[in-house]
Amino acid sequence: MLFVIMCNDKPSSLEMRMAVRSQHLAYLKTYEKQIKIAGPLLNNEGKSCGSLIILNVEDRAAAEGFAISDPYAKAGLFESVIIRSFKEVCSEGQMLI
Repeated sequence: MLFVIMCNDKPSSLEMRMAVRSQHLAYLKTYEKQIKIAGPLLNNEGKSCGSLIILNVEDRAAAEGFAISDPYAKAGLFESVIIRSFKEVCSEGQMLI
């Protein structure tokens, strides 16, 4: 099942994000086969201000476990985290339904 995990960083936390980035990327690597897409959200200046991940896991509990175990979350980087189930209907220019 697909889940979107959208995280918004706390204000003025780019330094913290960069300090934890290597741990976060190593964590994502352990879920490489389950991640459909992942990357930073950008502010108007083009700087990271959050994260977006689309994850294929068994259920919501697994998505929540993934989110709370992320080194960014453990470091207290996020102001908010939204987790929603997701239905993919188009991918790479192809309709799937």
